[in-house]
Amino acid sequence: MKKERYPIPPDSIVTLTEMNHLSEIQYMEKMNDRANIRKLNSDEYLLIETGEIKKFKKTENRSQSNNSMQQTFKRLRYLINNNFIGNRNELFLTLTYAENMTDNKQLYSDVEKFVKRLKYKFKEMTTIDYINVVEPQERGAWHCHMLLRFNELDDVFIPNKKMADLWGHGFVTVKSMKNVDNIGAYLSAYLADLELTDENMLKAIENNSEVIEKEIDGQKKKFIKGGRLHLYPAGMKLYRKSKGVEYPIRKKMKYSEAIKKVGSRKPHFFADITINNDDFENIICYEQFNSKRL
Repeated sequence: MKKERYPIPPDSIVTLTEMNHLSEIQYMEKMNDRANIRKLNSDEYLLIETGEIKKFKKTENRSQSNNSMQQTFKRLRYLINNNFIGNRNELFLTLTYAENMTDNKQLYSDVEKFVKRLKYKFKEMTTIDYINVVEPQERGAWHCHMLLRFNELDDVFIPNKKMADLWGHGFVTVKSMKNVDNIGAYLSAYLADLELTDENMLKAIENNSEVIEKEIDGQKKKFIKGGRLHLYPAGMKLYRKSKGVEYPIRKKMKYSEAIKKVGSRKPHFFADITINNDDFENIICYEQFNSKRL
C-alpha cells in the first residue's frame, strides 16, 4: 500500500536547507519560537517560566539519549552534503587498526597525526579539507571514516598501501565517491545502525529491534536500526572537521516559497514523524529533493 504524505499547508512556515544538489524542507505542525530553558553550567539549567534550577540527566551511553544522537547525525548529514558531492578530487577513507584498539582518546590522537602527515605530503600541491567520523565495533575496537577534499586538484588517486604507510597503525581502504549522490546518507549508514548478521540476529529478536533495509555499494543489506548507539560513550565527540568545512545556511519561509526554490520536482524521500510526550503531540515532516535523481 502506497504511503500518503502529510499535507503541509502552503502558507505554513518551514525550514529550507540547501546543500549543493540536495535540498530538505522541514515542517513542524506546532512550533515554539521561545527558549524554555537556559543553560547555567555543565550540570544545571534554568526553567525560564518558573525560575526553577534543574540538573541535567547524565547518560552512560548514547542510546540513552536517542534524541541527542538523532540531532547529531542530522547535523553531520547536513555538513557532509554541504561540502562533499562526489567530485574526482574527493576521497572516502576507512582507517583500521591492525590490533584491537579500544582507547577512543588514542584514536583521535592518531587520526590527528595522520592528518598532519597527509597535509605535509601534499603541501606543495594543495590544501586539504576533511571530516572524520569515529565508528565503534561490537568487540570494543574503534576505527575511523574520513572524507577528504583536495581543494586545488581536479583529480586525486592514492593507493591503499600509500595511505596505510601514512596511517601507520594498520590498514586503510580508499574509495572514490563519484557514483554516490547522497554522501551524508551513505556514511551515516555505517554509524548509528548495525548490520544484521547471524551472530546478532537472536539478540535483535529478543530485544524486538526494528530491522531496516539499505542499499550500500549497490547491494541491499539489512540493519538493526540504532543498533550501534549503545557503543558510543556519553560525551564523546562523534566527528571533527577542518575549518574549510562549513554548515549549510537554513532559512525559514512559507512552504509555497520553499517549493518554488527547490523546483517542481517531487521529493525523492519523505518522512512524517509523530511525537507524543505526555499530553503534547506534534508532527514533524521532512521532504528531501535530489536534483541528480530527476
